[in-house]
Amino acid sequence: MGIFNFFTKNKEEKLDKGLQKTKENVFGKISRAVAGRSTIDELALDDIEEALITSDIGVETTLKIIEKLETRVARDKYINTSELNTFLKEEISSLICNYDDYQYDSDNPHVIMVVGVNGVGKTTTIGKLAYQFKKQGKKVVLGAADTFRAAAVDQLDIWAKKVGVDIVKQEMGSDPASVCFDTLQSACASKADIVIIDTAGRLHNKVNLMNELKKIKNVMSKVISNAPHDVLLVVDASTGQNAIEQATHFTNSTEVTSLALTKLDGTAKGGVVIGISDQFQIPVRYIGVGEGIEDLQIFDKNTFIDTLFK
Repeated sequence: MGIFNFFTKNKEEKLDKGLQKTKENVFGKISRAVAGRSTIDELALDDIEEALITSDIGVETTLKIIEKLETRVARDKYINTSELNTFLKEEISSLICNYDDYQYDSDNPHVIMVVGVNGVGKTTTIGKLAYQFKKQGKKVVLGAADTFRAAAVDQLDIWAKKVGVDIVKQEMGSDPASVCFDTLQSACASKADIVIIDTAGRLHNKVNLMNELKKIKNVMSKVISNAPHDVLLVVDASTGQNAIEQATHFTNSTEVTSLALTKLDGTAKGGVVIGISDQFQIPVRYIGVGEGIEDLQIFDKNTFIDTLFK
């Protein structure tokens, strides 16, 4: 069984329930924009554009969709609402980046460095990831490199015990890079499969953050030459456009290679998944659709889009 097959049996039901408010927000607005119309005309285009922009998809991404839609309408003279849905599904699919499955090195652990501001569910995401990897029979080691907050280390320690995986930690205020060095050395010695490193959510300023992340990456590469293999940015989907601001902050500070969007359940702002993947050209790898330990799902864009248009 591949590493990305850890969906629960009720995955689609969970996703459908989690995206309910987003569906009502995004596609409810679009439905109202075209209600009573047999064709999509100029007025309808304006209403659709407004519906998309106010649904947290973002201005940049919305304009791409509308420009293509205008071209389609100009070519075909008109399209009906059924054709509109098909068009939107195709366009949204083309805007969301695909991710590649992890490629494992049989000689070294696979290292995931997790970044994100405090409060987005970063440590919880790490715990749930560790659980999923362990379910797949992987040996996992956690690194508590957010040494600026005692609560962060304690929380990660609780998750390590809950899941039953090893953790490497030091005293609060220790050098985060030192924690990472020790974690990778320990993981290599114990022949671990996966290393997940927690990092500080916020330092004194952006320059400090950038320097700290750069230092951590440099130190890790001394133990495993190509580590980290994945820099996973965790953002809170329920914050809508603020999630895009967070992504801007971190992509300017380090090379982010994938995204995890938490708290999609219960929010009407799930449209940000589309905008954030498109604007940063970074694949969404995980989405959180509930509080349960199995409610972190591998993001499948086709299932996501089909669920939105149900």
